[in-house]
Formats: sequence, C-alpha cells, structure tokens
Amino acid sequence: MSLSSSTRSSSQGTRAAGRSSGGGSTRLPSGRERRPALAALAVILILLGAAGSALIALNSGNRSDFVAISADSLPPGHRIDPKDFSRGDLAGATGSLIPWSQASKYVGRYTTSWLYKDQFVTPANFTKEGQQPIPKDGALVGLSLDAGHAPSDGLSVGDIVSVTRVPAANDGGSPTTLVSAAVVTATAGAITDSKTSANSSLNVTVLVPVGKVNQVSAAAVAKTVTVAKQAPGTPPEVSLGGAN
Repeated sequence: MSLSSSTRSSSQGTRAAGRSSGGGSTRLPSGRERRPALAALAVILILLGAAGSALIALNSGNRSDFVAISADSLPPGHRIDPKDFSRGDLAGATGSLIPWSQASKYVGRYTTSWLYKDQFVTPANFTKEGQQPIPKDGALVGLSLDAGHAPSDGLSVGDIVSVTRVPAANDGGSPTTLVSAAVVTATAGAITDSKTSANSSLNVTVLVPVGKVNQVSAAAVAKTVTVAKQAPGTPPEVSLGGAN
C-alpha cells in the first residue's frame, strides 16, 4: 500500500509539473484581461467620431452664399439679367467672390469674359457700374477666316491678334497691317471640322479702333484679311476697359 501511494503521488506530481511548465508559453489572455483594451479602443473611436462631427458642424456653420452663373454659358459683352444668376454656397477661403446679397448690383452690367454654368464670379467678370462693353474709341468687327488666314489651332477669347490685308489672287501689291493688336472678344467654328476633317471657317469678333472699321470690314468681305496671334500681354490698340 505504501509503494502504490508513493507511485501515484509521484505520477500526479509529474503531470502537474508538466502542466505548469508548458502552460506559461501557450496560455491565451483571459476575457477579463482583454476587456480593458477593448474598452480603451472603444473610447478612442468615440472620441474620433465626436471630433469629426464637430469639424463637419463647424465647417457647415461657416458656409456662405455667393453669386454663380445659371446659364449654360455667357459670352463677353452679354448684358446681365436676374435669371443669369443662381445662388451657391461655399465654405473656407472664398477670395473676392461676389456675395449673394450683392447680386442685384451687377444686374444690367456686361460680362468681360466667357462665363459658364455653376461658375462663381468676381467683380472682374463684369464691367464697372455705368461702363459700356464697347469703348467709345472702339468697334467690334466680325471676321470669317478660312484655312491659311488664321492659326490652325484656332483662337480664344482674350487673344491678341494682328489684322492684315493681303492682296487678292492675281492682284499686285504688298500686305498691309490694318490693326497691329486687336482683342478677340468672341469665337465660333474652326478652321478644320473636327468630325469630317474638312476645311471650314473660323468666325471671330475683334475690337478695333473706330477709324479702322471700314478698312477691316472691307478686307473681311473681300476675304483678303488674315490674323496672326500675338504674344500674351501685348497691349491692344483698343482695350475693353477703354484704356490703351
């Protein structure tokens, strides 16, 4: 009996020792040990969510209404009607945008550049109060230009061009510069049709001095006028602001 008892005790002690020596490296954290970490993570997520909500609320509170364009597009020289404007709201840095409360001040003025739908506008997009789109010493003349009479990549509003009269076919003479620098105020069409690649016409409107209207118009009708794009910043003979 004594030997049997000793053997069982030794065997049990060996199993207990085995459990003790192996358990230290494989035991997983208990549920109680994981709960504080999960609670801390939940608190962090709650704080981040609250901070995000507060930021959104703050930005929403700083939004203001500004004047935007409701029409699909408005060309330079267009007289503004109330229906041309829509209200749009923005937050943050808005620069010199026109507040919606001042929209009525710009009704009846003229656009100074192309404007497009949903575009927010500034005072520079319109003439000054009482200012006409065409200065007293200038006139707008339309030109229909074929291939070889204008840059092949076309012209844009605001470009500065020289206007030259060239001799007609079988006529003698030399080219004559009619306007050294004129502002392009509108364009339509293209030298080459984008769909068919066939030659077409580029129609442009240029601002020229009043004293040169007859010469430019005559050359335009006779199809002996050409235009060449000048470097950006070239001073025009007549500007939309009325100052040379």
